[in-house]
Amino acid sequence: MSTSREFAPPTTTGKARTDGRPRRLVDGVPPSWSATAYADALDAGRGPLFLRRTDGWLLPLEVERWCAAADAADMSVLERCEGTVLDIGCGPGRLVAALGARGLPALGIDVSEAAVAHTIRLGGRALCRSVFDPVPGEGRWSTALLLDGNVGIGGDPVALLDRVTRLVAPGALLIAETVPVDVDERAHVRIVHLAGAQGGAGTPFPWARLGTPALVRYAAQAGWHLEAQWTTGGRCFVALRSRRTSSSAEPANSTAVMSSQRARKPSADRPVANR
Repeated sequence: MSTSREFAPPTTTGKARTDGRPRRLVDGVPPSWSATAYADALDAGRGPLFLRRTDGWLLPLEVERWCAAADAADMSVLERCEGTVLDIGCGPGRLVAALGARGLPALGIDVSEAAVAHTIRLGGRALCRSVFDPVPGEGRWSTALLLDGNVGIGGDPVALLDRVTRLVAPGALLIAETVPVDVDERAHVRIVHLAGAQGGAGTPFPWARLGTPALVRYAAQAGWHLEAQWTTGGRCFVALRSRRTSSSAEPANSTAVMSSQRARKPSADRPVANR
């Protein structure tokens, strides 16, 4: 049985809008993923860095793995990618770079300017924006990726999956990483250094953690069906296939670029104890 808990009372900042796009957390204020702490960690290639919930619960962010080359678990995902690939919340770009090395056209999107710059330095293509902002080639992508905990973006899995449905082509593939336990959680969190974990830092934002059963359940609501699931290197993955018909699509050469206020991204690994 799935466990579902709300860690913070619903507010207007965490609810979905009537147009299907979650509201911005704080209009006009950059999200924590654009803050110095995250940028500094990417520059250094290491943490410690955490997401901290209001009750002190900590989720470690795997900065070292994100800044390293794609590992065997990552390759199990990349081997399944089809056609053009959109890496949502690409971080410092290891997957975009690895896809390029395999000859697959790929684009990363991320709200962190530091992450986008790192991706470009690796030779990948990336744009600084939210998944909820206009994206080039909407309705044309063959594969979308939501790895490293990015199924938690916005704290609203249904809205996120609905948005991905609009980004990809009919019959496209979505590969997502899930938490290796049966969980369905919501929280408001902050990015913190280990030393600042007690007090918290940065702008709070809504986040979600999903196990495979919860993700598959929400995906079905958005028109996705389960194609495969697997575990490797202690990480869990799900491959989902979109419906075969679509009402509209943007030209693949769209050049819309917008700055993002949206928040993203931890890894999907287990939390550590309060400190």
